[in-house]
Amino acid sequence: MEVEYNYCPGCAHRLADREAFGRVRRTCPQCGFVYFREPKLAVGVLIEDSLGRVLLVRRAVNPRIGFWALPGGFVDHDEEPRDAAKREILEETDLHVSVHGVLDVAPLGTEDPRHGAIIFFAGNPCGGTLQSGDDASEARWFAADDVPSAGLAFSGTRRVLESWQLRRRSTG
Repeated sequence: MEVEYNYCPGCAHRLADREAFGRVRRTCPQCGFVYFREPKLAVGVLIEDSLGRVLLVRRAVNPRIGFWALPGGFVDHDEEPRDAAKREILEETDLHVSVHGVLDVAPLGTEDPRHGAIIFFAGNPCGGTLQSGDDASEARWFAADDVPSAGLAFSGTRRVLESWQLRRRSTG
């Protein structure tokens, strides 16, 4: 749930909706403060193992509980996105991963009520033992032809997986 500011955090004057920087924003007529709604930033990782399989997690939380997704989550305000990706993977799968290469950047999508963007990275496991944890009820490896396309949680996940499947099929 997003908080809507009614009073200026600088001078406590009541905010008003006014045109600022090309759109209507909450502004302070007293000190000039402008409230910019910040988008959420998420990360997801397409983790491929030595057998050419991809790791998916079954979501144990809303939105899209019960659907499959690439492991990932939200970036904290003081975190580097690759560090956030490693943290999220460890929390959801108990795996340590090397994270490299940006695969895609996408909106969170209509399936997620929070507004923002997700950075998809490529990654490989480098330690740990696969088990579901945190907000994942299941974690499992899938071959390119076995990805449950009808049960994917998010449009961004689907897009990244479809590109991965095309690459896997063309390279054997």
